[in-house]
Amino acid sequence: MVRVRVLPREVHEQVAGTDELQRLARGDVLDLAMYGTALLGTVVGAARAAGATRVELAVDGAGDVHEGMARVNGLTLDREILQLRCDLPRPDPWSLDVRPFEVGRDDDAWLVVNNRAFAWHPDQSDWGRSHLAEREAEDWFDPAGFLLHERDGRLAGFCWTKVHSDERPALGEIYVIGVDPDFQGLGLGRALVLAGLASLTDRGLRQGILYVESDNTTAIALYEQLGFERNAANRWWSIDLSA
Repeated sequence: MVRVRVLPREVHEQVAGTDELQRLARGDVLDLAMYGTALLGTVVGAARAAGATRVELAVDGAGDVHEGMARVNGLTLDREILQLRCDLPRPDPWSLDVRPFEVGRDDDAWLVVNNRAFAWHPDQSDWGRSHLAEREAEDWFDPAGFLLHERDGRLAGFCWTKVHSDERPALGEIYVIGVDPDFQGLGLGRALVLAGLASLTDRGLRQGILYVESDNTTAIALYEQLGFERNAANRWWSIDLSA
């Protein structure tokens, strides 16, 4: 999926209906391979002429074609999220006391740990009750796959899993995994990953996925040790037109 956003919004509305932007949004691989650089260049030029301050390009499943389009047109990479995959079940031994999340009982404690663990993260930080309630209302939400680990009467870490039942075959995802900073350095991250993968296996899943920031080298090293391999990348580029 390819998404182009022009700022400010009123300029985006001016260029949103152009053939060039629509072709980019369709993301046809052959079309982009042949004409993507020129199409993006035309959109950037039209945005600049209309007074835009910024153009952003986001691609799920980004590849060399998208990288080339961005580079030639002067866009710089702002963010990359890797999708990692592994086969299930995993052979690695693990031992950790975990229990399922209980809606209404564990919400506040989980929010505290999540916000402490992800204070640096652009998407996962500063969550409130409304953010959690939105996920709890989703069809895929299953508290049985939302595992909590407690120590000394406190929530120390969690592994929240998600099943993509619409995929063929279905995929099991480590959706969010976090450890309270007070309990880091105890090896909880590894055990929580394995607990989550075991939970997915018990529900009949045979392939696991997760998403991780490409600059989170510590997490990537752990996941690769546990058998995950890089499968795809989502990337965000931008160009500042205000200068």
